[in-house]
Amino acid sequence: MNEDDRRGERERAETGTEGPAPQGTPPDGKPRRPEGRQGPGGGLLMGRPFGVPVYVAPSWFLVAALITWVFGGQLDRVLPDLGGLRYLVSLFFAVAFYASVLVHELAHTIAALRFKLPVRRIQLQFFGGVSEIEKESETPGREFILAFVGPLLSLVLAGVFYLGMQTVEPGTVPGVLLAGLMISNLIVAAFNLLPGLPLDGGRMLRAVVWKITGKPMSGTIAAAWVGRALAVAVLIGLPLLTHAGVLGSPAQDMGGMETVTDALLAAILAAIIWTGAGNSLRVARLREHLPELEARTLTRRAVPVESDTPLSEALRRANEAGARALVVVDGQGDPMGLVRESAIVGVPQHRRPWVAVGGLAQDLTDDMRLPAELAGEALLDRLRATPATEYLVIEDSGEIYGVLSTADVERAFVAAMARPGS
Repeated sequence: MNEDDRRGERERAETGTEGPAPQGTPPDGKPRRPEGRQGPGGGLLMGRPFGVPVYVAPSWFLVAALITWVFGGQLDRVLPDLGGLRYLVSLFFAVAFYASVLVHELAHTIAALRFKLPVRRIQLQFFGGVSEIEKESETPGREFILAFVGPLLSLVLAGVFYLGMQTVEPGTVPGVLLAGLMISNLIVAAFNLLPGLPLDGGRMLRAVVWKITGKPMSGTIAAAWVGRALAVAVLIGLPLLTHAGVLGSPAQDMGGMETVTDALLAAILAAIIWTGAGNSLRVARLREHLPELEARTLTRRAVPVESDTPLSEALRRANEAGARALVVVDGQGDPMGLVRESAIVGVPQHRRPWVAVGGLAQDLTDDMRLPAELAGEALLDRLRATPATEYLVIEDSGEIYGVLSTADVERAFVAAMARPGS
């Protein structure tokens, strides 16, 4: 352990940046806080269908209020006798619509669980919902199915609401609600089938290109750029279609506020699609680099020392052997603990001959023992499952290979992501 290593450890300790940051997006690697009523950026926890937490983001309440106001205005023209009750009916429509969105997302979730893909959570938010699936499908066929089941369920719901319309009188509250839910689910299905990421149709396009080329990254690039083209088309085309009366009232019946609202809606949708396409590219690029993270290549060479060995003597042996880590062993040579770099830095130079390494060691648990062949997402899963600053890396034979520092994993990942042309 040379002076540069110790200086780096001291800087990390002072800035509080030891080890890889916890997260839910790779390497989606980031250990997670226990979930409570308020998730980490997730909103209000509503339940756990199939064991997957469902959150309602704060933005949902804004959209629900907007839907209530807009649909209430439409009800005033269709059912003028309702009076103020139209807003209560509109609120019910907003809740029922997002319940349909939840069914759409549950379809993705059930398919993911069927394919043994972990789902972190479902979140209902601004303009819809999202199922956070933590791993990529193993085959393009599974990717296609996983994407298609959402719009399929929305189409099924639209059919159910259409059949319900046949059982009630048109022009009544149930008739208007069922018609609105049928139309809204048709819109959800059609919008999600557009062939660009981050929409379901984009994932289906990605699966098709992946199948043809044999390269998932090629599929992601193609679907992401189609998604960006869709964003531009929505930004420009949606106001033009509305102005021409294709999507509603003709231009002469529209006021200035409605025109501004349509333009704002188009801008928001375009921004969501554009940003989602870019995020899909970044996540795919991240996953592409995961195999480069290998425990064997990132592990520091270590020297075994007994617990009563003075720190100064242990460091002398490490420097002599060209090692950068210390493993505390018992009389039989079995590893008992790891001496953290931060603990070494905290001991002044003049006291090191009088401090035994056993007093600086962190107890070694079974979860902190990693196979030397561990790599990629499997390596990051193990680091997430047992957060620590150092891990003991061992060979299949049980021999000590070295010590893996999470700071080294983080630096290697950042360096890989920063390389151009990837």
